[in-house]
Amino acid sequence: MKAILSVQGLGKMYPGFQLEDVSFTLQPGRIMGLIGKNGAGKSTTLKALLNMVQPDSGTVTMFGARMNENERDIKEKVGVVFGGIDFYPLKRLSTITAITRRFYQAWDQRRYEEYLKRFELDEHKLFKNLSSGMKVKYLLALALSHQAELLILDEPTSGLDPVSRDELLQIFSRIVKAGRRSILFSTHITSDLDRCADDITYIQRGRVRLSADKANFLEAFNGLQRPQDQGRLTLEDIMLRSEREGMDEAAL
Repeated sequence: MKAILSVQGLGKMYPGFQLEDVSFTLQPGRIMGLIGKNGAGKSTTLKALLNMVQPDSGTVTMFGARMNENERDIKEKVGVVFGGIDFYPLKRLSTITAITRRFYQAWDQRRYEEYLKRFELDEHKLFKNLSSGMKVKYLLALALSHQAELLILDEPTSGLDPVSRDELLQIFSRIVKAGRRSILFSTHITSDLDRCADDITYIQRGRVRLSADKANFLEAFNGLQRPQDQGRLTLEDIMLRSEREGMDEAAL
């Protein structure tokens, strides 16, 4: 099966921080969690693969095409949702939508109206008056209405209450259920990924520690436990321990 996203050797250098040799692959119909503590390089990775910042090295392939050669066509099929976005705060949703749909040839107004109803969104509201959860739902509605096949989500559940987070995780699972769409989902909230992720990519200090399906990811880190350790590690345990103590990276 052809990968929906392939990132190979991605690098970006900043003063005091370097994204180095980041590589992972995402197949259709799957949710990949991109984990790491704040400042590990998650957002830089997403911006680099979207060409929002120019990578210094590496290649990004989406839908079988190179991003640097086919950016416009690729972005027709990509939906981006960044948590904390507050664009056009004084504009009504209807105005933002009217501007957004001009950029997409595949815009489906009927589908958009269906998502408004499903997500209980009121187009007459100002963007700034939406709750954090409703803002994410609105951005998802925009992405899904131009028939995006890959959703790239940067910390979309950060700051949400448990009920809103639970609802969004259910939406994410429904989005990929048919096997046509995929989600790349960056977060430091590992409990979200325990519930919805198929694959995990762990970034630490700008480098990928491990990228694998969730079962093999957990097995790899649990295999590094010391004899005196008790019980199996969760995703949260892995992040906390590896950031605090370090684990034998060579073993991975």
